[in-house]
Amino acid sequence: MTPLGKTQGGVLSSRQIQAMVETGAIRAAAPLAHGQIQPASLDLRLGAKAYRVRASFLPGNGRGVGDILSALAYDEMSLEGEGAILERGCVYVVPLMEGLALAPAVSGAANPKSSTGRLDIFTRLITDRGERFDDVEPGYSGPLYAEVSPRSFSVRVRKGSRLNQLRFRARPQAGQGGFALSDAALAEIHGRTPLVDGPLNLRDGVVLRVALGSTAFGGVIGYRAQKHTDVIDVDRIGAYRIDDYWDRLPARDGRLILDPGDFYILASRERLAIPPGLAAEMAPMDAAIGEFRVHYAGFFDPGFGAGDRGSPAARAVLEVRSREVPFILEDGQFIGRLVYERMAETPEALYGEEGVSNYQGQGLKLSKHFRVE
Repeated sequence: MTPLGKTQGGVLSSRQIQAMVETGAIRAAAPLAHGQIQPASLDLRLGAKAYRVRASFLPGNGRGVGDILSALAYDEMSLEGEGAILERGCVYVVPLMEGLALAPAVSGAANPKSSTGRLDIFTRLITDRGERFDDVEPGYSGPLYAEVSPRSFSVRVRKGSRLNQLRFRARPQAGQGGFALSDAALAEIHGRTPLVDGPLNLRDGVVLRVALGSTAFGGVIGYRAQKHTDVIDVDRIGAYRIDDYWDRLPARDGRLILDPGDFYILASRERLAIPPGLAAEMAPMDAAIGEFRVHYAGFFDPGFGAGDRGSPAARAVLEVRSREVPFILEDGQFIGRLVYERMAETPEALYGEEGVSNYQGQGLKLSKHFRVE
């Protein structure tokens, strides 16, 4: 095991997550499915019912999500069998099949899965008494819920569909500092194991710049979601034609004008790799750098992007939405950053090694639901 894997605090590995299942810290309504435990996270499954709600909410201190749903008598939908269609622009709350009984030193953080973000499905985790989305307080014991709001496409989901994932963190020991690695630590690691394939730019994490040049992806620099399409079944892989759902964006002088409300799939200029003893997360964007946002934060597991001898080989795919006004993006513009954390131990199997990855070595890539033609 590498020195990075020996620290006691940090992101829990697949082996440690499996141990949490066996000891009851993770409680599941049915046995976990194949591939549900990832190298540094747990995929969460939708339960048997969904509740359509008028607006998003947080329960706050002293209140349970189930109590709020019961009191307000929201519409109830069954997700059994063939499931149900979640309509674009509507908000749903779904009890998940997994619940938790965490130790006092263990907390959690959730994110949409990569495929969920690339379908523009706004998905956030809610806990009982929770005052923040996607955060699980240390020692939390209780059920989990997903708030689901499709933004670009109506989608079909069913019991067992996986839209978001949960990463667990063990509190660092005294003297180890916080979870995120400093820029100085990242520079030192990059000197031994390259994190990106070019110059390392640091700004409270590794800076990512957008690729809009004509040579980056064969003349197509991104995709824009169409506004009126058929439903997408989130459990059907490679089932849909790209041109039925997306407009291809040709390269034009290294610029792209983002129209307000439109949803774009772009990619980073940098190729990156996540070393075995680290995990990373796309940080939320700062509005001060432009009138757009990278719509979903995202987890990057240990081993993601590793090519020959661990060299950086995969780009970060970016889900982008403009804010209130049109905004011009230019090739090489700062568009995001990756925050790195240490693993509590190096996972036994890295990202892509067990045949459950759809995005290892990716370039500009839509979600796994679309077939390459």
